[in-house]
Amino acid sequence: MTITGGWGRVVSVAGLGAVLLAAIVVQAAAIAQSWGSWYWMPGCVCAVAVCLSALLGLRRPLRPAVAGLGVAAAGIVATRVAGPDLPAEPSPAMILGLAVLTGSALRTLAPVPAGAIAAAGPAVIIAGQFAAGPPPVGLAAVTALDGLVWLAGAGVGLALRTLDARASATAERVRQAERLELARELHDVVAHHITGMVIQAQGLQVVARRNPEQVTDYLGEMEAAGTEALAAMRRVVGLLRDADDAAPASPGPERLGVLVERFGRNGPAVRLSLPDGETTWPPEVTSTVYRIVQEALTNVLRHAPKARSVTVTVEQDPRDVTVEVTDDAPAAPAWHPHRGGYGLIGMRERVETLGGSLRAGPRPGAGWSVRATLPAPTREPR
Repeated sequence: MTITGGWGRVVSVAGLGAVLLAAIVVQAAAIAQSWGSWYWMPGCVCAVAVCLSALLGLRRPLRPAVAGLGVAAAGIVATRVAGPDLPAEPSPAMILGLAVLTGSALRTLAPVPAGAIAAAGPAVIIAGQFAAGPPPVGLAAVTALDGLVWLAGAGVGLALRTLDARASATAERVRQAERLELARELHDVVAHHITGMVIQAQGLQVVARRNPEQVTDYLGEMEAAGTEALAAMRRVVGLLRDADDAAPASPGPERLGVLVERFGRNGPAVRLSLPDGETTWPPEVTSTVYRIVQEALTNVLRHAPKARSVTVTVEQDPRDVTVEVTDDAPAAPAWHPHRGGYGLIGMRERVETLGGSLRAGPRPGAGWSVRATLPAPTREPR
């Protein structure tokens, strides 16, 4: 099964490796006690090869699965050729490794190769039953155990595939919703500029008759408005317009103070730091900064109830605007899911559409940080 996420993945792989190793050791001890001497060695060597393939195939299981199935088939043939002196294959430890490979394949591969690998598992188990000869009554106990282990692996793989599909569909809906919201905002920005250009054009007709020397100033204003409208139009290409409300589209971060004050009534204390002096950001940048702060503060309320303080920092340099929201909540357990959820997926979609970047994750020691950088060249207000 595919496992992602830093130390969580390392711990998970190590735990699975420990389980597989324990199964091999128990199998070796049982065979040595029942059969004696070195009879445990051939089956355990095959089991080690299959289990290593299982660990290597957690993320890309196709080739490791084919290799593991090949080893299992070779073990069955070798047992048959050697006669009744060796324990029958596949062994329970080997089937455990094949079950992991089957689950990984069912979770990550396309339907056809995943189905082929899943079907090969029962084929190997049945082949082992025939190679060992029919038991006195019904299925051999080892064969029944192998079947149950394989079914468990296949069931886990199918369940994880279903969960992944649902999570992917939900994430895509969030991305689409964010694109539509951003498209609505950009549409309004362009409409604002075009309306201004129309008014300026109407005024220009009057000015041209009364004060011809001011025509150049009006044309400069119209050119600047047209340039900004074209820049916004480039960002909106490929998006559709559909939403009911929007974040404020004022030329600066003034509304953040209201947002922070409202949050402080229900959550921990918030310290807000804004750029000095007047800011003239494009409206889509202003609304995105607002949305990021809003989403980050909401996540603090939902996922960090022990946070005592939050810091919202907005900085501006000649080329970019940077917004960062940090809290001091105690470090969450390693297994705790990332705090952003699907909200930050939408924020990342919005930020990247505007040509920026967003990073969210735990801070060293304690707390969580959401940091976004958006291109917003400094402009002189007109």
